[in-house]
Formats: sequence, structure tokens, C-alpha cells
Amino acid sequence: MNEDTRSSIDAELRRVEEDCKYTGKAHFNATERLTWQHRILGSCAVISSAAAGTAIFADYHVVAGVLSLAATILTALLTFLKPAEQAAEHKGAGDQYLALKGDVRRFRTIRLPTADDVSLTSDLLDVLVSRQKDLNRAAPTFLNSDFQKARKGIEEGEALHEVDDGVTK
Repeated sequence: MNEDTRSSIDAELRRVEEDCKYTGKAHFNATERLTWQHRILGSCAVISSAAAGTAIFADYHVVAGVLSLAATILTALLTFLKPAEQAAEHKGAGDQYLALKGDVRRFRTIRLPTADDVSLTSDLLDVLVSRQKDLNRAAPTFLNSDFQKARKGIEEGEALHEVDDGVTK
């Protein structure tokens, strides 16, 4: 394989790897955000429900009614929004992007430098790119704020391994 071809394949692999790094991190940020939403809505629903029960026994019927209504609304929001299910979907997508990123990195750094067969190398690149496209189609949509937080975290070094930074223990 000539160096121009190897360089072109390397560049495309780096693009896939970078996309996976940012997209995967954005999905993990969405997981964190949705988990917190679930905890907050669920905790408020439980507290409102418990307080409504207590208010009934203390003959505070109006307060009990308001708290009961709040608990009902919060529970309905949990059922409608399904933040726990959404968090699990984003976690799964983030895990898949992380796995693809690792596969791409290993191919780029271990197999590509010694590859001789252009056809086989191109076929492997096509398989990796196809996996990325499938993930992009199937993954849930995250918020722009999840992506911006991912970008900031990556720029601050959150996605680096010690070996990437030249640090050894």
C-alpha cells in the first residue's frame, strides 16, 4: 500500500474516532442529565405524596388536596417523559460509540501501519464507517447542551488516557 493511500485511510479513521469521542461523551452527558431529572421528579412525587397523606390526618384537607395534585402531576410527568428509559438508551448509545472508538483506534494504530492489502484495509474501513452510520441512525437525539458540555470536557482532557498524555505511573 502506498503512503498516500495509508495517509488517506488514517485521516478517515481519525475522523470517525473523533466523531465517536464527541458523540459518545454527549450521550453520557444526556444520561447524567436524564438520571438527575428522574431522581428529582421521583423524589418530589414521593415527598408530595407522603406530605399529602400526613396533611389528611392533620385535617389540612386543602393542603392535602394541593399536595396530592402535585404528586399526581409529577408522577404523570415521570410516566410521560420516561427519563429513566431515555437515560438507559443514551447510556447504551454512549457505550456503543465508545466501543467503536476503541475499535477504530486499535485498527488505526496497530493494524494500519503494517497493512499491505489496500482492498482488505478499505473493506475494514467500510465496516467501521458502516457501524458509525448505523449508530447515528439508531441513537436517540441529545440536546445541544449535552454536546457543548462534551466538547468542553474533552477540551479539558476528560477523554484522555494517561498514555495519551505521556503520563506514566
